[in-house]
Amino acid sequence: MNVLDIFSYAYSGIRLRKLRAALTTLGIVIGIAAIVALLSLSEGFRVAITSQFERGFALDVLTVTAGRGLGFGLGGVSSGTSEEYLTLNDARAIYGITGVKLSTAITSKSVSLSSGDLTFTITAAGINFTEYSQLYDTSFIAESGSIPLNPENDSIILGARIVDPWQNGTVFAEVGDYINVTWITGSITRPVVMNYVFHVVGVLKEIGGFSISGPSDTQVYIPISTAQTIFETDRVNQILVQLVNGDQTTIDSVTASVESLFDDKVSVLSPAAMLNTFSSILSTVQLFLTGLAGISLLVAGIGIMNIMIVSVMERTREIGILKSLGMKNKTVLVIFLCEAAVIGLLGAVIGIGFGYGLSSFVARFGLALMGGGGNGVLNGQRAGSVFNITPVLTPIVILGALVFGVATSVLFGLYPAWRASKLKPVEALRYE
Repeated sequence: MNVLDIFSYAYSGIRLRKLRAALTTLGIVIGIAAIVALLSLSEGFRVAITSQFERGFALDVLTVTAGRGLGFGLGGVSSGTSEEYLTLNDARAIYGITGVKLSTAITSKSVSLSSGDLTFTITAAGINFTEYSQLYDTSFIAESGSIPLNPENDSIILGARIVDPWQNGTVFAEVGDYINVTWITGSITRPVVMNYVFHVVGVLKEIGGFSISGPSDTQVYIPISTAQTIFETDRVNQILVQLVNGDQTTIDSVTASVESLFDDKVSVLSPAAMLNTFSSILSTVQLFLTGLAGISLLVAGIGIMNIMIVSVMERTREIGILKSLGMKNKTVLVIFLCEAAVIGLLGAVIGIGFGYGLSSFVARFGLALMGGGGNGVLNGQRAGSVFNITPVLTPIVILGALVFGVATSVLFGLYPAWRASKLKPVEALRYE
């Protein structure tokens, strides 16, 4: 028998047992669908995070925080102890290092914004408007109003999402409005509530990303001199260092110089290194998820083996007739392996389509029901998702799913096929 005849015979064997073949194929479909859904979602997550990361960060900007460790965070979180902190003078000292184009400080605090009956808990960042505009000249741009180079003490700039935090037309504040900023100071046992009235002078264009130190749609910005005065501190949470270029050599050189300047008592965060670390972690997570989904393929493979063993027993006389007519053992083996391969291929193709559809459904509806991201709370409600995830089905995932499906079926169909090929014609013909 030629190859075409073998596949035709194998396919006819599947058609004669449609229900059994369908149930066997279902196991492969579930396994492949699980793998495809998880990998396409995780790849979509990687693409979304990378895109938002590059928007929220400038890759030629280093972030310096006090103390050793992670040292980054929102709302004033820092790795430094009470004895380890940075000041505006430290930013000026860093500016003198070779390879540094600009150095600017940020001080931040979690505050509550009030406008009418609406209250918004958010992070207020005290910045130098001129330097910050130079640092993020493509993202720190006003949609309405302006970014004053010499701001008044009560000037405040809003992130795009704060104007309409629920994205349903409810306006929190606009240019020209006055909003009240409230925060808590003092000790835990004797807290003191402080407030300050700010004048909205500008609203940023929507950035669409998330950020640790760069501009964000869910932050407000005030002059750093005002922040240090009303928050009663001369400390800064971060110092942003813009380099003359984004070459790894320059990054390493400036990082070493900054650490040496502060006797290794600071942490220097490189966005490029952080992105590489994130990609490495996500790759490990993808491998782990694929292994978990692969367990379902193992179960499906055992089911294929059981079904094919039963099929061999039912077709014993048929096999005996074929072998008595001169069919070789190798041909019988190939026929049963082809049946397994066809089941695996069909299951893989259906599983790929079903898995991508499942991942799209989860990305569109499942994540929305979970509430998404965002670091602001308006009247106790989440401010919505910062970014959307679109599943990404790469050619490698498609090819891998097809190979996994066929390989699993053939591997677990090997023993039944070998058992069929070893049947003796006389004994097979006498089998009832």
